[in-house]
Amino acid sequence: MIDYHHALCDYQAMEVLVIDGQGGGLGKAIVSALKAHFPQTEIMAVGTNSIATQQMLRAGADHAATGENPAVVLSRSADIIIGPIGICIADSMYGEVTPKMAEAVGKSRAKRILVPVNICGNIVVGVQDTSLSAMIDGVIKAAEAVLNV
Repeated sequence: MIDYHHALCDYQAMEVLVIDGQGGGLGKAIVSALKAHFPQTEIMAVGTNSIATQQMLRAGADHAATGENPAVVLSRSADIIIGPIGICIADSMYGEVTPKMAEAVGKSRAKRILVPVNICGNIVVGVQDTSLSAMIDGVIKAAEAVLNV
């Protein structure tokens, strides 16, 4: 069994950015799971709206902000960016993701862990519709791989 606490002590300086919008349910679930599995990792959250931001703060994000500019600024320094696939697509999530936000995420040097949700006009072919808990498990496994845990 992996000792996550010990393994991630070396990764405390890594910047993990979670971006979400709409009602913030996905971002909330991601932040909660990350905090449970990687308690020493500092998590920054950006909501495309204040409701999403508040949900991620309630789930345990260490820092949070709302809107385009925080997404652009934090994407520059993040080591990992996590969110629904729409964060890379301009005008997705019913217009909440601006072109600047999508460009910043796409140009970031960060590893991107994208959750393939088939909503808001974005359909990812070859991906099964899966439960939120199964997708969150996939996020954690991908984060472990990025962090070399």
